[in-house]
This record gives sequence, C-alpha cells and structure tokens, in this order.
Amino acid sequence: MATKRDYYEVLGVSKSATKDEIKSAFRKLAKKYHPDISKEENAEEKFKEVQEAYSVLSDDNKRRQYDQFGHAGVGGNAGSGFGGFNGAGFGFDASDLGDIFDDLFGGGFGFGGSSRSRGGSRARRGSDVLMQAELTFEEAIYGCEKDFDLDVVTECDKCDGKGGFGEETCSRCHGSGTITSEQRTILGSFMTKTTCPECNGKGKTYKETCSKCRGKGQVKSHKTITVNVPSGIDNGERLRVPGRGHAGENGGASGDLYLEFHIKEHKYYERDGLDIYLEVPINMAEAVLGCKKEIPTIYGNVKLTIPGGTDSGDKQRLKGKGIKDSTSRRVGDMYVIFKVITPKKLARDQKKLFESLAKTDLDDSEIDKFNKFTKKND
Repeated sequence: MATKRDYYEVLGVSKSATKDEIKSAFRKLAKKYHPDISKEENAEEKFKEVQEAYSVLSDDNKRRQYDQFGHAGVGGNAGSGFGGFNGAGFGFDASDLGDIFDDLFGGGFGFGGSSRSRGGSRARRGSDVLMQAELTFEEAIYGCEKDFDLDVVTECDKCDGKGGFGEETCSRCHGSGTITSEQRTILGSFMTKTTCPECNGKGKTYKETCSKCRGKGQVKSHKTITVNVPSGIDNGERLRVPGRGHAGENGGASGDLYLEFHIKEHKYYERDGLDIYLEVPINMAEAVLGCKKEIPTIYGNVKLTIPGGTDSGDKQRLKGKGIKDSTSRRVGDMYVIFKVITPKKLARDQKKLFESLAKTDLDDSEIDKFNKFTKKND
C-alpha cells in the first residue's frame, strides 16, 4: 500500500497556514485536477487526494488530531464517500465545491438542497467609453467649457428599458429566471441552474415587443455633452466624466466616459509639461548692445531686459509665467530662448558700417583662438 503524502504538502501550504489560505489552495487545485477538464496524468486520483487533505485541514478538530498524531489521528476514512454531494461525506462545506464548479462549468449547482443562481435579471453596470478629443493650445492651458459629440447606448425611452409592453410571468421558468436540469459527472449528479432562454433571466415576457429597441431595452443614441475641461490638461491625458458611458442593464448604473486629449501645436509657443518655451528673434545690434523688448507670455506682454553680448541659444527664465494646473495647483515657468538673426542683404550704408566695425579692436578672443588652431594644423 502506497504511503499517504502529508496533507500540507498535498495542498502546498505551510503548517501555520490560515483557514483562508487552505481554502484558497484547495480551490486552485480542485480546478486544476477536476477529471472533467484536467489533462493532467492521474487527475482523478490527485483530485481525490486534494479533497481528502482539505476535508481534514479545514476542520479545526481533525486538523488538531492530524497535527498531533498524523494520518493515524484522523483514521483511514478522511474524505471518503461522496454522500450524494451534500457535504456530509467530506467534512467541509460543499458550497466551496459549488463555487469551483460554477467557475468550471458556468452554471449554478445545487448541493444538499441549496441553490445558486446567475439569472439575467441581475443589475449590470454599463460599459465605459473611451473617446479621442482635440483641444487647441489655448483651450488646454486655460481650461474651457466644451461640447463633445458621442454615440452611446442608452435606455429605450419608448418602453422605459423593458423591451416590450404587456408584462407576463415567463411560462417556461415560471418567473424564476432560471431553468434547472440534472448533470451527471464522474463525481455524481448535480442540479444545474442556467439562465432561461425564453426570458433571458428576467422571469417575465411581454405580449408586445417594443418596435424601437426590438426587445433589447436599449438603443444607440447620438448625444452632445458639455464638459468642463480643467486648465493645464496635457497631451495624452484622460479626463473621467462619471455616468456618461453606456447605459447599464436591469437598473444597473451607466458606465463612465473617458476623454483622451490631443493638443494642437501652437505657432510660437512650445510646451514641456507645465513649462512654456518661446524663441525670440533679435537683430545683431540688439544682441551686441543689449535692449529692452516686449515679450508675449500666455498672461500678456512683459518687458524683458536683454543684456549686451547675448548669443543665439541664450535663454532667460520668467518664473511663474508657465501653465497653471488646476488639479495640482502647480505653476510652471516660461523660458525665452534668443535667436540672433544675421542679415542676408545689406544696404550700402549698412555694409560700410560693418566694414568699419571690422577694422576696430573688437573682443575677438574666441575667433583668434580658432584662427591659431587653424594655422597650427595647416
């Protein structure tokens, strides 16, 4: 006779495992080795071994005896006999198996007179809707109130979502919404409950089918909704609008609408998070001598002092002139990047000025260094 394996080893749990951990391990293994669906070798024997281990470890008294005396403490009958699947032969609540078989076979199983129903009359929440939405640069940074058009499933207003008129008790399921049938397996007979195909689990039918929704209780509708878009929304971000998704079934709540934003580019401003970048062109005289210049920010113009000797690529930071995020209350900065414009054409007097300037003693240290490097490599 083969030696029995340790029950804790069978379930894959430690000796200090809680009842919930033991139950969870049993459920997983019972699904894995159920003979009707398992392709494992010796699945039926493993399934019985798992049942036997659980029947002992799920019972506090039997578990104490087993911990103290081993297999001898619980005798040779642990978990033996099927007892018509009312739970008596197992030493544990057979509703555990009911949960497992519901997962395996998709039906409701009756154990020892109890029943489980998954009728179609249960309220179900509607599906969420994801919609792509476009905003201008200004709408995104300032926030706005904007209309969006969308197609969603709504409750039929002609029949109030019932699907018909002249309500009657379903003649097939007699109002229960489920059909009971017997299913035989290797483990015994089970009473299964499935959704009534006549009334789709509602327990009632109608003398007249609604012509608008064709009995479904729901229709597709085109809607225009107004949404308050918060300031600071960024490209790719989503905004949740509660209850604006598809309608629920049997009185269930509607799903949510998610707007995923795509922001149009601005001609001059460039955005990085909450910061704004602006390239400002200046002429050579402004770069050399310095000047004061009007700079357009997203809050209006400001006068900025540009120091003499400014090069292309130099930048100045304008603190707090970036984007305000209404959700986090953070405010970004603005960065002004200078671009020195070299003239392509010069008038005669302008050309003379530059020729005259070239003869003066300018600070050409960087140019001198480069010229020396060039001669050295000649």
